[in-house]
Amino acid sequence: MTASCPICDGPVAAPHAPFCSPRCRDRDLLAWLGEGYRLPGPSIDTEALDRPENAD
Repeated sequence: MTASCPICDGPVAAPHAPFCSPRCRDRDLLAWLGEGYRLPGPSIDTEALDRPENAD
């Protein structure tokens, strides 16, 4: 079984694994940087981060 690129389903190229090309690798990076992907977790109260009583 041959691995396929998670972006375009093309065959994986070793220098760019797990992607097929620099283009697909860069598209994946831009999705992470642009919040296209998110990890599940509890919401963060950003106002609580600014309060001095939470700093130790």
